[in-house]
Amino acid sequence: MADLFSDLFTEILSLLPVQTLLRFRSISKSLKSLIDSHNFTNLHLKNSLNFNLVLCRNSKFYQIDFPNLTTTFSLNHPLTRYKSHIAIHGSCNGILCISDRYYDISLWNPNIGKHRAIPNLPISHHSESGTIHVCVHGLAFDPYTDNYKLLRIDCTVRLRHLTFHSQVRLFNLKTNSWKVLPNMPYAILSHQTKAVFIENSLHWSVIPKLDKHLPSLIAAFNLTQEIFNEVPLPEIPVTTNERYSIDVSLLGECLCMIVSYQTLNYETTKVDVWLMKEYGLKDSWCKLFTLVQWSFRTPLIDLKPLGYSSNRSKVLLEIYHNLFWYDLNSENVTCVVEIPKFHESVICVGSLLPPSLPFIEG
Repeated sequence: MADLFSDLFTEILSLLPVQTLLRFRSISKSLKSLIDSHNFTNLHLKNSLNFNLVLCRNSKFYQIDFPNLTTTFSLNHPLTRYKSHIAIHGSCNGILCISDRYYDISLWNPNIGKHRAIPNLPISHHSESGTIHVCVHGLAFDPYTDNYKLLRIDCTVRLRHLTFHSQVRLFNLKTNSWKVLPNMPYAILSHQTKAVFIENSLHWSVIPKLDKHLPSLIAAFNLTQEIFNEVPLPEIPVTTNERYSIDVSLLGECLCMIVSYQTLNYETTKVDVWLMKEYGLKDSWCKLFTLVQWSFRTPLIDLKPLGYSSNRSKVLLEIYHNLFWYDLNSENVTCVVEIPKFHESVICVGSLLPPSLPFIEG
């Protein structure tokens, strides 16, 4: 009976928010030992009902409870050596991957104030005219090896020759080291391209050639096999007077594709949002909704679905660094005026997991 009560108490405890559990740690040594245990932190992550919206504005971080968007407080991030732009490369199990413009990288759990610095890699410099360098990262947890991995893609694009070279390196948290992987046969043209982690794979929007007439693709990097493959896409209708580009996001438990239609002068006319209901199946793609520019006051730039409301009747959208609720039933769009413009955003689960051991107090 005592064991049954203990198991029930632990299960109930695992449903509580991180901040409540952190206060409970100071009540007794037995509670601290339980909450800090590996088994409990994993159970809490499995049962967690608490999500946060993390925003970065002028290199300062703020956390807002999601989906209520009511309680906001500032966060002290670990990259304070330089007062430069901070980029968010994604989240996994409540851990954020952030970097500054000097490519100092940290894995950081803002809820528990712990972080882990990642060994730096040299930055490629190209002074050749017409050459650009793009660097993106993707954080993932490989359940088969019980290990966090960070993928870095360095893409050098020579516009004059319409060629590119995409170097791939993978960081292993257990070994604390990088290794070089075969080059990626795709190009990424923007630092703003974010990775999406789902089904043990990292996903990016890429292009196969530097040809403006070729549409984008979704490339997936499988963590176990350590290879790239292409995600099958639905038929995307396009007229002769327009082109389209795609981006990826995570909405609920599904891979999400954002299709932006532009005129030949690159003016966005509308955006379709698709969901892949069953991962890997082309026929499972379902168009969730469409936004048309002429009926929308804000430019449809950098649109990204972030998450559902509590009853899943609305979708929170980031559009041009602002937040909007889209009502799936009425098709109305409402601006979240209480939250000012920001630079980066991500939805992350509240967790007690440290980025790794040894960890550093924030």
